[in-house]
Amino acid sequence: LSSTITLAQDKKGTELVKIQTSAECDECKVRLEEVLNYTKGVKYSNLDVESKVLEVKFLTKKISLEKIKKIVSELGYDADDVKANPTAYDALPQCCKVGGMEHHD
Repeated sequence: LSSTITLAQDKKGTELVKIQTSAECDECKVRLEEVLNYTKGVKYSNLDVESKVLEVKFLTKKISLEKIKKIVSELGYDADDVKANPTAYDALPQCCKVGGMEHHD
């Protein structure tokens, strides 16, 4: 999955998408959902930790898919073709980094 999958779009300008991330654990889930669920224009977000797929429902008039991917990147995670911000990635706990769960207690 190198690009976002649009699951639904309605006449009110609401879009539901799936974004492939580099998230590793439940801490990543909390971090991503906490920020996105309080982002203006985002109706809800949900990360499936196992598949690393972030589902986001948002209002297209309030926020763009590109902006959502940028937020994910600025939190330290890849979002499809948008690579994680290196500084943010370095600041993540070890368990949240790629392969980090192999070192988790």
